[in-house]
Amino acid sequence: MAVRIVTDSACDLAAEEVERFGIEVVPLSIRFGDDEFEDRTELSVEGFYGLMDQREDLPETAAPSPGKFEAAFRRQAEAGADAVVCIDLSSDLSATMAAAQNAARALEGELPVHVVDSKSITAGLGTQVLLAAERAADGASAEEVVALVEDLRSRTHVVGCLDTLENLKKGGRIGGAQAMLGSLLSIKPMIDISTGVVEEAGKHRTRKKSLEALRDKVLAGRPVEHLAVMHGMAPDVGQLTGLLDAEGLEYRLGHIGAVIGSHGGPRVVGACWLERR
Repeated sequence: MAVRIVTDSACDLAAEEVERFGIEVVPLSIRFGDDEFEDRTELSVEGFYGLMDQREDLPETAAPSPGKFEAAFRRQAEAGADAVVCIDLSSDLSATMAAAQNAARALEGELPVHVVDSKSITAGLGTQVLLAAERAADGASAEEVVALVEDLRSRTHVVGCLDTLENLKKGGRIGGAQAMLGSLLSIKPMIDISTGVVEEAGKHRTRKKSLEALRDKVLAGRPVEHLAVMHGMAPDVGQLTGLLDAEGLEYRLGHIGAVIGSHGGPRVVGACWLERR
């Protein structure tokens, strides 16, 4: 592949998906108090949620250093890349994209690196990355891959059901969901991150009603494509998949990793999809 794809660990892609297209994933860091872990390499999804159950201190995230991105870009050059397209989680939620841009500047004159803001997270970002990698594997130029991602970005939707707002509140990513804070104990909040920032999408008295409302959000967007159901080891995710199965919808099922799970909190469940043109 003349054009190689780099992303960050907020993409929540499975190892086999990453390996299939030679995608490089630059990890963010996860902190529990004084303990710091590199996402994916030092802390698995299962390990992360296990720690969150055990620890009283809520997890925090830190963007990768520019040096980690620079090393990733150089590895792609050594592997034969003529250009790199780096697709990152929303710049409104993390400094990750800024780190990638700094690294790209360090390679000016050596390797063209195009850094693109997905304006998304978890499978919303992951789907953009996979489709970009497919296009690159078909021989598309870097400019064509960037144009594809910009189109996908405008059609990407991410909606999540939270079991608690405590993690989002501590992480400072509350955004347009600020109004929900006064009802922390009495609601099951729904948030929408489709524009790259956190917005309120609904308040429900029970988890069941929240999951049903998430189903309704997906149905309202039909026709949809590349639907994904993502969850933070939520024991009741089957309630949502059952609702989607009843509508005859196809989807891929995956886990929300440590980066987004740190802010979404335990038992977070989300749906990500693309509007079909």
